[in-house]
Amino acid sequence: MTTGIWWIRRDLRLDDNPALQEAITHSDHLIPLFILDPTILSHPAEKRKSFLFDGLRALDASLRRQGSQLIVRQGEPQQVIAEVFETSGASAVYAEADYSPYARKRDHAVAARFPLWLVHGLTVFPPGLIQKSTGAPYTVYTYFNRAWKNLPVPAPCCNVDEFRMPPLPAKIPTSQAIPAATAHHLALQAGEQAAFAQLQHFLAGPISRYGQDRDLLAADATSMLAPYLRFGMLSIRGLVAEARYLMENAADETTRQNAALWLDQFIWRDFYFSILHYFPQVLKTSFRRDLHNIQWRHAPADLEAWKQGQTGYPVVDAGMRQLRQTGWIHTRARVITASFLVKDLLINWQDGEAWFMEQMLDGDPALNNGGWQRAAGVGTDAVPFFRIFNPTQQGRKFDPAGEYIRRWVPELARVPDKFIHQPWLMPAEVQQLAGCVVGVNYPKPIVDHRQIKERTLQAYHTGQKYQVLSSRG
Repeated sequence: MTTGIWWIRRDLRLDDNPALQEAITHSDHLIPLFILDPTILSHPAEKRKSFLFDGLRALDASLRRQGSQLIVRQGEPQQVIAEVFETSGASAVYAEADYSPYARKRDHAVAARFPLWLVHGLTVFPPGLIQKSTGAPYTVYTYFNRAWKNLPVPAPCCNVDEFRMPPLPAKIPTSQAIPAATAHHLALQAGEQAAFAQLQHFLAGPISRYGQDRDLLAADATSMLAPYLRFGMLSIRGLVAEARYLMENAADETTRQNAALWLDQFIWRDFYFSILHYFPQVLKTSFRRDLHNIQWRHAPADLEAWKQGQTGYPVVDAGMRQLRQTGWIHTRARVITASFLVKDLLINWQDGEAWFMEQMLDGDPALNNGGWQRAAGVGTDAVPFFRIFNPTQQGRKFDPAGEYIRRWVPELARVPDKFIHQPWLMPAEVQQLAGCVVGVNYPKPIVDHRQIKERTLQAYHTGQKYQVLSSRG
């Protein structure tokens, strides 16, 4: 009678879980184990940790319905696994492979002491699989996308209703209490069932308007599934199967295109995991070597105003307040706020990357880093650094009636539509009527967008020139 350990990390689900299936296949008894790793718990990401803790409670409830339970232990992974091995007489550990530099180092250390079987499931294709004929990695998304679509996508492995969880062994390791959530009013409820409900909501309506409405800030038009993918509360292969089914069975071309656009989001996800796999240095510096030496402004007051949603640019402030209050920020707002920090304030993109990692429910090193480097124009397949979004125009285009702004910036709730994107232009009497005196109730713009372009371009060009001179010795 063999006892296995299902080491749960980023796969908090029972449905279509390859690591769980591998563990079930080779174990008569199974211990579902989650380790509260001090390295991860030390990160000041209270919203994401709260989402994780609630997700663990939901997983424990699902396991108990299967006659099992979640074993939670806090400590260094090697030490915890050693203790569980000794207590239970386990013979092997099964886990979903993770690909961040920290995860790979952690797993290498565990594998040196215990039989560790890593099973792919975090991405659609394992990082390193998709490459050029020369063996070099793709660094342009378009070509990666093309190669990705030429591969047969693995089908979901097993439905949760098709198996029964192996029983716990006679000697069950002691489980510690799951920490209480400290962040509340989050954008989403955690857990596999909540994730499935969110998916069904998206498929029942928003997907039909995805191509047309996904950039509209006030619209219910995006899937909001990223936090669930972050912790594996949904299967990425299952989502790809849903997208492909919609494409193949679409009643019209618009429906097919909407599903194809949704599928592309999953390919972007694989792409950024691939970039981190081949170029782990991106977590410390820009992908583009010629842009390592940009002279960023040291402006802590401006950075803090950006973090708190007090820049004086309504659409930027709305996005930042949504993030700070709920742990989620609309995809278009991510682009707008990132561009403003880097291109308008000329503050290092890494400061923005760190703040998003602290605030986001879906904060993932590979995806967050890829998104920020792209927005800053310093990464692979990046937006050209000379493209500088006008925050006022972005607001008018993607929140024309100011609905999103008024929701997240209540000081502007009574500002007339004419001034909602530029409240500083309101005449004094209009400010009084709207109950929003600029500079008192709502800040004046901390920078004049019309005057920053030359400063930004000069900083990027100087950085490139400095790099060329340095490389020549």
